Amino acid sequence: MKKILLLATGLAISTSSAALAADAIYEAPQAPVAQEPVVPAFTWSGPYVGLLGGYGWANGDFSGAAIGSDDFDGGRIGGFAGYNWQMSNGFVLGVEGDVNYDWNDNDYTGGFNAGTDWSGSVRGRVGYAMDRALIFAAGGWTATNGFVKGPGIDSDKTFSGWTIGGGIDYAFTEKMFGRLEYRYNDYGDKNISGINADFDQHVVNVGIGVKF
Repeated sequence: MKKILLLATGLAISTSSAALAADAIYEAPQAPVAQEPVVPAFTWSGPYVGLLGGYGWANGDFSGAAIGSDDFDGGRIGGFAGYNWQMSNGFVLGVEGDVNYDWNDNDYTGGFNAGTDWSGSVRGRVGYAMDRALIFAAGGWTATNGFVKGPGIDSDKTFSGWTIGGGIDYAFTEKMFGRLEYRYNDYGDKNISGINADFDQHVVNVGIGVKF
């Protein structure tokens, strides 16, 4: 009987000690799981500025002049600025203006020189963004300065008309992008010193821009 009592007492003490030990042990909190940084999606929204260079193929038709018509081809340089609004479905709307200088004048017999030099445009743009690539079309108002210089004459007129074209912008970084575009410019006609001149032009531009 004493043995049974001692065995029961020892079992009770052992169980009590185990319970106290279990209470003393607690589960350590887990270390916080490192999360990947959230990278914001690229967007074309916002203002931008840039520089461009290219080449223009212009044609002039002259009523009342001996030359009839002539080509005025040459290089060009300029700058552009605009603003884009990108929508959730990938479509992009924008507005852009540019100012350029064209080297596309010709020399004629008798010391005469004619052509156009300064030009500019204001255009609406619509495009579709595929991440960092933006395919766009653009159109609007354009103008250029046409001139005739020679013995006894130094005259210039502002030709204004419409422009349409398209191209692609590609973002190399979050801020910097490149551009390749084509434009057709119809500058309309003007009378310069009694001669009616009608100018149009095909242009290819390559540009570099920065978005903000």
